[in-house]
Amino acid sequence: MIAEKQPRLGQILIEKGFINNDQLSFALQKQKLTGQRLGKILIDGGFVSEQVIIDLLEQQLSIPQVHLDIVDIPTDTVKIIPEAAARKYTCLAFKKEGNVLSVAMADPLNLFAIDDLMVITQHEIQSYFAVSEDIKRLINKHYGFSHDSNNDGTEYDIAEIKMKADQAPVIKYVNNLFAQAIKLRASDIHIEPQEDELRVRFRVDGVLQVISPPAKDLQRLIIPRVKLMSNMNIAEKRLPQDGRIEVTINEKSVDLRVSSLPTIDGEKVVIRVLDKSMFLIDLHELGFSDENLAKFTNLIRHPFGMLLVTGPTGCGKTSTLYAALSQLNTHEKNIITVEDPVEYRLKGVNQVQINPKAGLTFASGLRSILRQDPNIVMVGEIRDTETADIAIRAALTGHLVLTTLHTNDAAGAVTRLIDMGIEPFLVSSSVIGVMAQRLVRKICEECKEPYVAGPDDPERSFYNVPPGERLVFYMGKGCNRCNRTGYSGRTAIHEILVMDNKIKELVNSKSSSEVISAHAMANGMKTLQQDGLEKALKGITTFQEVMKVAYNE
Repeated sequence: MIAEKQPRLGQILIEKGFINNDQLSFALQKQKLTGQRLGKILIDGGFVSEQVIIDLLEQQLSIPQVHLDIVDIPTDTVKIIPEAAARKYTCLAFKKEGNVLSVAMADPLNLFAIDDLMVITQHEIQSYFAVSEDIKRLINKHYGFSHDSNNDGTEYDIAEIKMKADQAPVIKYVNNLFAQAIKLRASDIHIEPQEDELRVRFRVDGVLQVISPPAKDLQRLIIPRVKLMSNMNIAEKRLPQDGRIEVTINEKSVDLRVSSLPTIDGEKVVIRVLDKSMFLIDLHELGFSDENLAKFTNLIRHPFGMLLVTGPTGCGKTSTLYAALSQLNTHEKNIITVEDPVEYRLKGVNQVQINPKAGLTFASGLRSILRQDPNIVMVGEIRDTETADIAIRAALTGHLVLTTLHTNDAAGAVTRLIDMGIEPFLVSSSVIGVMAQRLVRKICEECKEPYVAGPDDPERSFYNVPPGERLVFYMGKGCNRCNRTGYSGRTAIHEILVMDNKIKELVNSKSSSEVISAHAMANGMKTLQQDGLEKALKGITTFQEVMKVAYNE
């Protein structure tokens, strides 16, 4: 049985006569530009009161509200939440029962805020809707009016910063930050000095999310603490630096790659979170359709030749190559990689990290590798003609070469090699296949529900389904598990081009990527778009996510 879509807030407000269609259209347009919640836009625009929005959301989402003006609130309960967090999230603790802290919030749908509060207070959080002005008034009453403690212009010297960065409050905050990032499956942590605060963001499923900043007295110590942990020079603030931290969190071994960058407001730090348990996965877990898995598995079983994996930065190319190497890794095979950097250590695989300052480049490393009697070679990326030429000649002389290239589609990789100066006959003789890849967010399984596409919805034109015929898709309505986004985790969509005699002829005649792609499609190649649309129809991802990722050209 197909579930009906839950009425949206805008529809309810129109039905109850609080706003009109023009006001809703204006708010929706602004929402597209700013990403703000619809309710906040309507309140800020003066179209509807905050109390009306709270009353409706309480009914719609079953989140209770509290009227703070009639509640007796102990100051010691309020101050369980630090002032910085209370002001950041416009929230106020008003009751404590055992380990449960009842918190009035202007936005109780912000699960990042709730997660932060749980970490900071070490309490379970029961969130309530409350009017934001009431919360702000009581924050000022209990904490005092906000003041900036950093206006005295005092600059700590390096020794004092180092000493303070090694003290317990800073250590606790940074350790909690790492633990929270792992819990939320963040791929990156951004710590960014702003004009008036330190902004902290996590990248979760490819999207940056703001989390609570540290208290004011800790803010100038967080980046020095991270730099100390990663063996970077805390006295050097004018030049970019790189470092690395290895930590164990909840029995998970996690590698943190740290990069600092000087900005006009101070040093910005980005930490790449490499959770080994999340990274080393089986080929069957990469989102391949049955047909594409069979094609890819067949390609990596070739005794020699070059297999290219293409796509933009961050599309999972390295994960795919590691999964392929794990499948191929046996005692009978000598596997060597040259990478920048080595993302993870693969047991039984000889891994080389390039070091351009020492003269170890992809090209020079690859030359040395070929003198080490390899069966399989993985080159992290083809960045220049010299590397491409050596890799192709290795593929022609009895080695299986796996590598990556930045192109939009599979056919484009073949023509890119020719554009780099490789002779067409060398490309056609060495390349056995190309796989293009993108990542799409998966629908959250906890809150997934079906819906029927409307008669004028764009889905129908993409699937060529007439208005009278039923077309069912899936979406996540939002829940605690997915931070109300409707998505949890990511999977890949693929396009696999297998070289045949006709494509070799087209390559030798320098045909365009469009011509090569058209032939491959006529012989059964599914494009990225087709693979994505199939996954949307199966309820793995959404139609909107496929549009965003696969049709961005």
